[in-house]
Amino acid sequence: MTLEQRIAQVNQSVAETCARVGRSPEEVNIVAVTKYVSVEKTSNVLDSGIVHLGENRWQTAKPKWEALGSRGIWHFIGQLQSNKVKEVVGKFAYIHSLDRLSLAKELERQASATDIHIKAFVQVNVSGEESKSGMEPENVFDFIGQMKQFPHIEVIGLMTMAPLDSDAESARPVFRQLRELRDELNAKGAQEQPIQHLSMGMSGDFEVAIEEGATWIRLGSILVGKEED
Repeated sequence: MTLEQRIAQVNQSVAETCARVGRSPEEVNIVAVTKYVSVEKTSNVLDSGIVHLGENRWQTAKPKWEALGSRGIWHFIGQLQSNKVKEVVGKFAYIHSLDRLSLAKELERQASATDIHIKAFVQVNVSGEESKSGMEPENVFDFIGQMKQFPHIEVIGLMTMAPLDSDAESARPVFRQLRELRDELNAKGAQEQPIQHLSMGMSGDFEVAIEEGATWIRLGSILVGKEED
């Protein structure tokens, strides 16, 4: 299957899923996860009209960003170590993995030095798996309250990952809980601006994620394919 065919198939799935639950496809943003493909493949993704690219390590993103950085909008979707923040700030417009105060402090320090503003998703470990990054749901309200001291970071949403070994339907409770947490945070006035976005859903479960309210889905193999494709 060609890249164009995969994109058409994904767009059709998004439209059909949205129609099923009374949502507009325009509410769902797609991040093409390019972490496993080359600069050339990533360039092809941009040529197709997709602008949002997701990478989870600076080491693998570096050659792509250096070649194509000005053409796309870059999302850091992996666990971010504090000592790598300086390499990410100014290159990645979105951080999907804000999960601790020490990381927020370093992001603010680097962003304030050049007056850059970062859009961030707070990563929540909804499933409770020890192997997953993210903070416990009960700690999110206090954490967002502390974010007021970091004016260069804008919390726009929450992010979670479903268990990798589960089928799509068994991921539904995880996605639903993230949506309910966002709604609860907004009801309690966790921050002045309502939290709008939910980054959740990957190649195997994005349709369920959309049904449960995802506004950003992170698609790798089903959209980008593999290097040998």
